[in-house]
Amino acid sequence: MSGAVPSGFLALPRVDPTLASQIQDDLEKVEELLRESVRSSDPLLTEAASHLLAAGGKRFRAMLVLLAAHFGDPRVPDLIPAAAVVELTHVATLYHDDVMDEAELRRGKPSANQRWGNTIAILTGDFVFAKASTMLADLGTEAVRLQAETFARLVQGQILETSGPRDGVDPLDHYLNVIDDKTASLIASSAEFGGMFGKVDPETVSTLTRACDALGMAFQLADDILDVASESDESGKVPGTDLREGVLTLPMFYAMRSQEAADERLKSMLGRPLGDEEAEEALALLRPHPAMAEADATLRGWADKARQELSTLPDIPARDAFLALCDYVVERNG
Repeated sequence: MSGAVPSGFLALPRVDPTLASQIQDDLEKVEELLRESVRSSDPLLTEAASHLLAAGGKRFRAMLVLLAAHFGDPRVPDLIPAAAVVELTHVATLYHDDVMDEAELRRGKPSANQRWGNTIAILTGDFVFAKASTMLADLGTEAVRLQAETFARLVQGQILETSGPRDGVDPLDHYLNVIDDKTASLIASSAEFGGMFGKVDPETVSTLTRACDALGMAFQLADDILDVASESDESGKVPGTDLREGVLTLPMFYAMRSQEAADERLKSMLGRPLGDEEAEEALALLRPHPAMAEADATLRGWADKARQELSTLPDIPARDAFLALCDYVVERNG
C-alpha cells in the first residue's frame, strides 16, 4: 500500500468496502505511473521531480477522478493517466508556490527550493507540468482544453493572491476568490475528468463538478483553520505559519471584524509578519476566539453545499463515498 489516500477515509463505515478496494487498486496504478512519468535522463532532474511525489500526499485529486468515474464506467483505461495528469498538475504548482512563499517545508520534508535553490525548483515545476501535458496529448483535445482552462485559473488565483485585493474589493471576498481559483478549480476539474473519461452522463458530470468546487472550498478552508487550531506539525508545516508570515485567512478575517476592545491586541498582530514570541501570543488569543467557530461554520456551509448537489445523484456506493468525503474534510478540524 502506498498510503496515497488517508486510510481514515477509505476505512469509513459509509464507504463501500468493494468500492474502497477498487479505488485503492487504481490509485496504486496511478502511483506507479506518477513515478515513471517524472524519470529523466538527467539524475538531478529525476531526483528533484520525484522529490514531492516521494514525500507522499493524499492523492486527493487523483482519487476524485477515479471516484467520479464510478457513476459511469470505471474500467476505462484512460482513467489512470487522467488521474495522473491532475496529480502532476497539482504537484507542478507546489514547486512554484514554495518558491514564491519561500517555504522551507512541504509535506513534512525540506521543500525543493530549500534543497536545490529557486532556479532548480522553478524548472522542476515546469518539467512536471510538461510531463502532464505530454500525457494529456494522448487523451484527446477535450482533455487538453479542460486542463488548459484549469491551469489558467490556477495562475489567475496565484496572481490574485500575490497582488492583493483591488481598491473597493472586500478583502474577504478576494480571499475566497483566490481559494476558488487556486484550489477549488483543480478539485472540480478532477471530478470533471473522471466523469469525462468514465463516460458519465453530462448532467451528472455537471453536478459532480459543482459539488467538488464546493468541496474544494471546504478543503482549503479546513487547511487554513487547521493552521491556527493544530498544535502539532503533522500537516507538514509548523502551526501558525500563516500568522507568522502575515497572511490573513478566514479566522483572522473574522477576528479583524471584532469591535471588542479586548481584541485590539490580537488585531494589531494580524496581517503582518510576526516573530516567534508574537506568533505564539497571537495563536493563544486566536484559538479560543469566537472567530474560530465562525470560520468553522463557513467551512461547514461549503461542505453542506457539496452535499446538496450530491444528494441529487443516483443512490449508489460512489455517492455515499462522496458524502463521506464531505464529512472527512469537515472532521479534519475535529
